[in-house]
Amino acid sequence: MLAIVPARGGSKSVPRKNLQIVAGRPLLAWTIDAALRSRSVNRVIVSTDDDEIAAVAREWGAEVPMRRPADIARDDTPGIEPVLHVVSWLAEHEAYQPDLVMILQPTSPLRRADDIDAAVDVYLAKKARALVSVSPSAHPAEWMSRMSPTGVLVDFRADTDEPTSRQAADTGFAQNGAIYIVDCQLLMRERTLYAPQTFAYVMPPERSLDIDDRWQLDAAGAVDLNDGDVHGLNVEFHGQTPAAADARIASSTPSTTEAEDPPSAVPP
Repeated sequence: MLAIVPARGGSKSVPRKNLQIVAGRPLLAWTIDAALRSRSVNRVIVSTDDDEIAAVAREWGAEVPMRRPADIARDDTPGIEPVLHVVSWLAEHEAYQPDLVMILQPTSPLRRADDIDAAVDVYLAKKARALVSVSPSAHPAEWMSRMSPTGVLVDFRADTDEPTSRQAADTGFAQNGAIYIVDCQLLMRERTLYAPQTFAYVMPPERSLDIDDRWQLDAAGAVDLNDGDVHGLNVEFHGQTPAAADARIASSTPSTTEAEDPPSAVPP
């Protein structure tokens, strides 16, 4: 299993985001450490265009055998391109091709080594070709709408006088950006992280923080990243404690997700 950590130097929302110190470590280090602690991962490679990020990645135990070209390190670069670049480079320069490729974004510091291993277990048990991590949506799907340019809600449910209660609504699941696993041959042939049936690994909300803005970076400072406990915060999921939420999530069976192109969250 090859784990790729995409970590470019540019970031508009939080400058030098991947090197910001969170709980005593660079943000990038938390993902490298989780990958190295995983029993499923054989190699951890950081894809970057930045000398300082490359040095920090090596300091924390990751490999940086190649440098990401500038033309695939832009804000508008499709997320799949750095992944394809790493796998192609390894095949050309090392004659190495893994069976499976995992993408671990450094903006998900609460993801644990146990999550990585559990996701791989689901992938293998399902005989999957692609898997993504998800978490229960903060709001039921029935509450979701789009908005027109004039401010009118589109696809708003008008078939009932009363909104669907949270308790009566089905649990929705959203990709949280923490873990992607894909068959390497599928990845290279179809240039996608997804299969016609893409399976889900469900993570609890308290481990699904995806840092994109400054407030999320600050929020990570309230969490003990060594064990995932939240300090000074009364974290609840639908009125339940984290332990009860974990039990509820474990009993849920999300439907498979399908997509043709990587989401905008992959990779930064």
